[in-house]
Amino acid sequence: MLNVVFLTNSWLSSFNQPGFCITVAVLLHYFLLAAFTWMCLESVHFYLALVKVFNIYVPKYILKCCIAGWGIPAIVITIVLIINKDFYGNGSHSESNPFSNFCWIQENMVFYISVVAYVFLIFLTNTAMFITVLLQIHALKTRTQKRSRFWKK
Repeated sequence: MLNVVFLTNSWLSSFNQPGFCITVAVLLHYFLLAAFTWMCLESVHFYLALVKVFNIYVPKYILKCCIAGWGIPAIVITIVLIINKDFYGNGSHSESNPFSNFCWIQENMVFYISVVAYVFLIFLTNTAMFITVLLQIHALKTRTQKRSRFWKK
């Protein structure tokens, strides 16, 4: 959905309907955040599968992932809309080309907090999960090599 909204955004913004453009901008923002949230959930799943291999039963795991994956971005979007719906709008870059319009976040501070900071936190989480998994795999390999040497002796 992120790709569909992104690719049709310029065309949809050419209708010059403020409410329609706000809706398109909200959808674009939501699907962008949802894509990154699901990427973060994948890293958590990666961690659970490779580090916490045993005794990791989580009741209704898929339901919880779906609530987090679709709900956290919805909370961020709702907060932005509650503060001011006019943070979203049509950003015209050129009057000569009607397809240069793009429905997106108009306030820089809102963009930095609700997109850049969000993505940065997910990047940090993914990096931490990745390093933890690498260290676990390295420790497992080291233990296996020590056992192998012991049995050879």
